[in-house]
Amino acid sequence: MKFTVEAFRAWNNKCVTLLGMSGVGKTHLSAMLRRNDWFHYSGDYRIGTRYLDEPILDLIKAQAMRDPFLRDLLRRDWITIRNIIKIHDLGPVLSFIGKLGNPEFDGLPLNEFSRRQALYRKAEIAAMYDVPDFVCKAREIYGYPHLVNDVGGSLCELDDPSVIELLAKHSLILYIRVPAADEIKLIQRAQADPKPLYYRPEFLRAALVDYLTEQGLHYVAEIEPNAFTRWVFPRLFHSRVPRYEAIARPHGYTVSSIDVASVRDEQDFLLLIESAIARAEIAPAADLPRAEI
Repeated sequence: MKFTVEAFRAWNNKCVTLLGMSGVGKTHLSAMLRRNDWFHYSGDYRIGTRYLDEPILDLIKAQAMRDPFLRDLLRRDWITIRNIIKIHDLGPVLSFIGKLGNPEFDGLPLNEFSRRQALYRKAEIAAMYDVPDFVCKAREIYGYPHLVNDVGGSLCELDDPSVIELLAKHSLILYIRVPAADEIKLIQRAQADPKPLYYRPEFLRAALVDYLTEQGLHYVAEIEPNAFTRWVFPRLFHSRVPRYEAIARPHGYTVSSIDVASVRDEQDFLLLIESAIARAEIAPAADLPRAEI
C-alpha cells in the first residue's frame, strides 16, 4: 500500500511487511512490536509449522529408522516424533533445507538439495498467501489491532509477482536497506556462522559452475558445505539488493538498517515509517541517489 503520512496515521489496523536480508533487524523489530500489541507473523515459523511440518518429520523419521532400536519403537507406534519450532529458533526448518556438498560433512547431493529448495519455495509462497487471513485472525481471534509480517530474506528470490502484489495490497512494505559501509559487517557475520539458504535455481547453477572451476573440483560431492556457503553468501547478498529495490520502489518504502537499530519502541517505529513516507512524497524513491533512500 502507498500512503500519505496522514493516511498512515489514520490506518486503524496497520499491517507492515518487513523486507530485507537476514540480520538487518526484521525479527528485532517484530519482537519489539509484539510487546506493543502487534501480532508477529513470522513467515519461516508458518513455513515450519504448517507447510513443511510433514516433510521435516519424514526426514527425522527416516534418520531414526536407521537405528534398530528406534526403528522398532516407531514401527510399533510406541513413540511419536514432533517438531518444536520457535520464532527465535527455526532449527528444524534450517536442518531440512540443509547445505549442498560432501555427505561426509553433512552435505546433500544436488538432486536432494534442489528438491528441498523447491519445497521451501512452494511453502514460502503459501505462507505469504496466508497473510491476509492472519490480519483478520490477529484482530478477531487474538485481539491484536496490528500485524507485522516478518518475511524471510529469500522473498525477493521467489520470482512470483502475485506474491508481491498480494503483500502490497494488504500491507505497507518496508525495505530495510544495508548501507554500503555496513555491508561487509553483515557478510562477515553470515560467514562466521554459515546457515542453510534458499537460492534461485538459475543463481545456484551459475554459482556452482564458478565455485567448482575456482576450487578445481569436478563434482558437487567434493564440496565442503560450509566453505561453499561462506563463498556464495557475498554473491547472494549483492544479487538480492537490486531485487529488494525493485520491490520497494513501486510498492513500498525504504529505510536504513542504521535507523532500524535505533528503534526502541512502537513510537520510534511509526516515526521511522512516517519519515520514509514523507521522503517518498517529496521525491520518488527511484529518483533518489541510493545513499539517500
